[in-house]
Amino acid sequence: MGMRPLDIFVALGGIALGIVLGYLINRYLSEAKLRSARTEAECLLEEAQTKHKEMVLAARDEALRIRDEAEAEVKRKRVDLQKEESRLQRRRDALDHKIDRLENRERKLNQRQSKLDKLKNELELAREEQLRELERISRMSVEEAREVLLQTVEEQTRQDMARVIRQVEAEAREEADRRAREIIVTAVQRLASEEVAETTVSMVPLPSDEMKGRIIGRGGRNIRAFEKATGVDVVVDDTPEAVVLSCFDPVRREIARVALSKLILDGRIHPARIEKVVAKAKEEVEAVIQEEGERAMHEVGIPSLHPELIRLLGRLHFRTSYGQNVLQHSIETAHLAAMMAAELGADVSLTKEGGLLHDIGKAVSQQRGGAHAAIGAEIAQRLGKSEAIVNCIAAHHGETEPQSVEAILVEAADAISGARPGARREGLETYLKRVQALEEVANSFKGVDQSYAIQAGREIRIMVKPKDIDDLAALQLSRDIAKKVETNLTYPGQIKVTVIRETRAVEYAK
Repeated sequence: MGMRPLDIFVALGGIALGIVLGYLINRYLSEAKLRSARTEAECLLEEAQTKHKEMVLAARDEALRIRDEAEAEVKRKRVDLQKEESRLQRRRDALDHKIDRLENRERKLNQRQSKLDKLKNELELAREEQLRELERISRMSVEEAREVLLQTVEEQTRQDMARVIRQVEAEAREEADRRAREIIVTAVQRLASEEVAETTVSMVPLPSDEMKGRIIGRGGRNIRAFEKATGVDVVVDDTPEAVVLSCFDPVRREIARVALSKLILDGRIHPARIEKVVAKAKEEVEAVIQEEGERAMHEVGIPSLHPELIRLLGRLHFRTSYGQNVLQHSIETAHLAAMMAAELGADVSLTKEGGLLHDIGKAVSQQRGGAHAAIGAEIAQRLGKSEAIVNCIAAHHGETEPQSVEAILVEAADAISGARPGARREGLETYLKRVQALEEVANSFKGVDQSYAIQAGREIRIMVKPKDIDDLAALQLSRDIAKKVETNLTYPGQIKVTVIRETRAVEYAK
């Protein structure tokens, strides 16, 4: 059914009314938003103006503060400048005052100089007059008088110089002795070695005397086979339950001791068994030699040594000197020398190595002729050791001149280790006889007044008669006594021969 025109009109009118109402509403809303925006803009503008005013005021206050501080700083600097000017003015016044005083002193000095020049001229005239008078009285020229005066002054100066030199030498010697005693005492106290060192055993105990017959064997074949295999003499005597091994080589004696002990313990003693046991003992002793050499090297603190030197050190374990084990003595010497080197600021490592190797020649001195110091120096040089180490070894008994402080320290440490209490054993009767014989040798020479053996027989001091022995004869006498001691006496180490010639002039003031 179609719509009527009226309905269509009414509908169109409603639509138009809705459009108009919508337009009015939108316009109203737009105007409201515009008003709100204007209001908000006005508020923001007012707020911005307010902040601007505050910032302007703050900037103005800051500017005022900075200006006040600048003015205060200017006032302070002005005051400082005024003080500096016052100080400079005072110094200027003081300098002016000093200049015035200096000028016054200069004027006075000029006046004094004038007087001195005048006096000098007068003295010169008087001196010339005295010289002319002296020439007239003594009939000597000026050159001759000057020569006599110079000779007199020279003689007096030499006497004064000699007196001063003797005084300085005495003071230096006293200070050196005191310092040396302190260093030696400190080193000995720090060492703390055993009183008696281990000695090599050359006597083999037996379980019973019946074992002696088994050692000798039928017709002596066992003892001959043993002596041939070891190179050691077996002494079977009346000593109960023991046999003695005799050999100049301590290593061979030790091999024989080990082998014989094994044979006695095993009980099977015949030539074939002897050869096997001796070969086994040689291997064991060689192992001990290597171990002892390495132990000594590590105990002293030396990082490395030539294998042959280590082996020679190990051989010293089986050698003794007056009851003192030579390897232990070498270790002591190394420690003592290193301690003294540290006190004196010398080369500690060099001194330590020189002390450990100083007696290395004793390991082979039985097979080779000559002094052990020279033999040890030759071995060290052949094995590539430095000249300093070689000199330490060669000079430790005074046979070669020491070339360094380290060599002197090794020599001193060797003497300390051998001479310290308890280091070496010697019978009292033997010691007294040796000291007495030493003094008798010294007293046998013409011109000797008195002689004293000191330092446990390591030094002999001889007082000679100054009328019979002059200085040159004293030198010759010391050499002659040393040669006679070397020829006639047997002694450990070395003996220092000191000849003292003293002239005393005595006069009485009355």
